[in-house]
Amino acid sequence: MTVVGTKPHPIFLAGRWVTSPDVLTIVNPADAAEPAGATYTATPEQYEEAVQAAVAAFEVTRRLPAYERGRILREISAGIQARREELGRLIALEAGKPIRDALVEVDRAVLTFRLGAEEAERMTGELIPLDLLPSSKDRVGITRRFPIGPIAAISPFNFPLNLAAHKLSPAIAAGNPIVLKPPSKDPLVMLAVAEIIEAAGVPAGMVSILPMTRELGDRMVADERFKLLTFTGSPSVGWRMKDRAGKKKVVLELGGNAAVVIDKDADLADALERVIFGAFYQSGQSCIGVQRIIIHEAIYDTFKAMLVKRTKGLVAGNPHDRETFIGPMIDVKEAQRLDNWIEEAVEGGATLLTGGKREGAMLEATLLEGVDRSATLYREEAFGPVAILSRFGRFEEALDEVNDSKFGLQAGIFTRDLFQMFDAWDRLDVGGVVINDVPSYRVDNMPYGGVKDSGLGREGIRFAMED
Repeated sequence: MTVVGTKPHPIFLAGRWVTSPDVLTIVNPADAAEPAGATYTATPEQYEEAVQAAVAAFEVTRRLPAYERGRILREISAGIQARREELGRLIALEAGKPIRDALVEVDRAVLTFRLGAEEAERMTGELIPLDLLPSSKDRVGITRRFPIGPIAAISPFNFPLNLAAHKLSPAIAAGNPIVLKPPSKDPLVMLAVAEIIEAAGVPAGMVSILPMTRELGDRMVADERFKLLTFTGSPSVGWRMKDRAGKKKVVLELGGNAAVVIDKDADLADALERVIFGAFYQSGQSCIGVQRIIIHEAIYDTFKAMLVKRTKGLVAGNPHDRETFIGPMIDVKEAQRLDNWIEEAVEGGATLLTGGKREGAMLEATLLEGVDRSATLYREEAFGPVAILSRFGRFEEALDEVNDSKFGLQAGIFTRDLFQMFDAWDRLDVGGVVINDVPSYRVDNMPYGGVKDSGLGREGIRFAMED
C-alpha cells in the first residue's frame, strides 16, 4: 500500500521497483509548507534500461492472446476499484483536486481499464470484396490489425490517473509495451497504480512508469525505438514534440478555449448547472472546460444574473473537504499567470462580474463580460476558474464566434431546434459537438480529440487502439 509522507516512493522500471540519486519532492498545492510526498526522477541509465526492456518485451506482448490481455486489464480495473478511497485522497493531496472530483476520476479510470479489456477481446478485422472488376472474380481481401510496437507516453497533471489510463489501457489491450512519463507535479497516484499493474502480472518490460526530467523526456520523444508517441498537454509543447518525433506516429491531445452556446429556447435552469460545472470543476483545469459562454441576447441578462449568483455561492477551500467545489490551481505560478490575464482583460475594457481575487494558488471562480477578442484571456487557453460571457443575435453569429479560435476541441450547444443542432454539427470546426450539455462532457469510450491547434488523432479506447 502507498504511504505518503514517509520515505520516497520507488519508481516502476520494467517490472522492478528502483530508486535513483534524484529525489523528486511533490508540492502540496493546498499547503506548500507540507509536501504531498516524494519519489525519484529516473536517471538516463534507467531510461535506457526501460526502453531496451520494452523493445525486448514486444516479442512477447505482440503474441499475447486476447484472453490474457483482457484478464490483465480487468484485474487492473478491479484493483483500482478496491483502492478507490486511497487513490482519490492521493489525487486530492498531490493535485489539489477537490475530493469529489478526485473520486470521479478514480471511477473513470476503473471504466477506462475495463473498456480496454472489452476491446482487447473484440478486435476484429474486415472482409473486403475485391471482385469489382472481372479480373478479380472470386477474390476477397482480409484485414487484420497488428500492434505497432513500443509506445512512448506523456500524461498531464490535471487528470493524473485517468489520462494516464487512456495511454496504458489501449496500449496493453493492443499488445504494445509502453513507457509512461507521468507528470512531475503529481506522479504518486500512477506509481500507486503501478503496484496494481505489477500484481496483475503484466509481462516483464511491458510497462514502465518513470518520472523524468524534461531533458530525458525530450530524449524519449526523439527515440526511434518507439513506434508511437502519445502526448496530452499544452499545444505549444505538443506541436514542438511532433517536430522532434521523427518517423514515429504521433497522437496529440492538446488544449482549447471551449465555447458553449445558450440559445433563447434553452432550459436555463438545466443549462446553468451544467455550465457552472463545466467552467469551474477542478478549478477550471480541464482542456474542455467552459471558457467562453455565448448567450442569446433575448435571455442574456437573465442568464447572466443566474450565472453570477450561482458562481458566488460556490464553496472554495480545502480540497479534502467533500463540500469544496473550488480548490487550488496546481501551483502559485499558474494562478499568477491567470490572474495577470484577468487584469489585462479588465484594463482592456472588460467588466469583472464576480471573482478575480487570488491568494497563493487559490483563485476565485471568475466571470467577465465585454472581453476584447484580442485579449490573451479570449485567444489563449485559460486553464483555470475563469469564463467569459458574450451575447449573440442570430445563431449563425454564435457559430462564427465559436469558430473564432485557433483551437477546436469540443463545443456545447443548448438548443431545442433540431435544424440548429445539425447546423452546428456541420459548421463547427471542432472535434466534437455536444448537444444540450457543455463541451466538458466526456465518457471514456467516446472518440475524443481535436482539430486545429487542439491536436491530432483520437482517444477513447477503441479509437486510440486504431492509432
